[in-house]
Amino acid sequence: MIDLLQQSAPLAAACAGVLGLLVGSFLNVVIHRLPRMLEREWAQQAAEQRGESTAPAPPFNLLVPRSRCPACGHGITALENIPVVSWLALRGRCSACGTPIGLRYPAVELATGLLSALAIGLHGATLTGGGALLLTWFLVALAMIDLDTQLLPDDLTLPLLWLGLAFNLGEAWTSLPSAVIGAMAGYLSLWSVYWVFRLSTGKEGMGYGDFKLLAALGAWFGWQALPGIILLSSVVGAIVGIGLILLARHGREVPIPFGPYLAGAGLLTLYFGDAIAAYLGLR
Repeated sequence: MIDLLQQSAPLAAACAGVLGLLVGSFLNVVIHRLPRMLEREWAQQAAEQRGESTAPAPPFNLLVPRSRCPACGHGITALENIPVVSWLALRGRCSACGTPIGLRYPAVELATGLLSALAIGLHGATLTGGGALLLTWFLVALAMIDLDTQLLPDDLTLPLLWLGLAFNLGEAWTSLPSAVIGAMAGYLSLWSVYWVFRLSTGKEGMGYGDFKLLAALGAWFGWQALPGIILLSSVVGAIVGIGLILLARHGREVPIPFGPYLAGAGLLTLYFGDAIAAYLGLR
């Protein structure tokens, strides 16, 4: 099967697209539940620090309980959980109570499927292609979680960093020394910006999760890719931020998550890194 996928790039991309649709469905669960799992954990730790006894909470993780309609509690069946297709068949509504199902769910599934197909289409059914899939899935989840909660959980950013170093043991994208320096430089660059901004204004300009995400991208692509990633994410972030302030009356004091722009820049680097670096004169 691997030989067949390696010999047929269209077939490999198509299979990756289908796999991406399935993973996208799971990522919707991760995006929704992981922040709530962390909130429960933090609340329990805070209660323990205060010396309070708490009753055991019902299981809540990425697998339990089964997905349900938040309005009526109807359990989602297997036929109602087919990526994109089920949403279209149900016309975007719960089969039991008719409550609208957000367009974002099939959008995440479709985006993950298309990005997965692109990853394998560009990198092939190889170990590097497998790494490209993992990086794509992590970045989709991180971007959406940060967009919702302004959190970039360590549960995702730190494994992503170590995976980048692991893949570059075999120089999948860069040499191991370049990856290690990239992880350090990625973290320290935004950490420095954070402290300069905080000391000069008394405010926090970004969160520590942003440092860790850029460190992870440095571990995947090496320190040479960091200027392009920072430039791309900063320019897009500035344009979107100004647009929100001018067009959507988004208050200047309301924070705008930076993680989605870093994730977007990471995906562009994954797919078109060499072309972008050449265009920016970084290679």
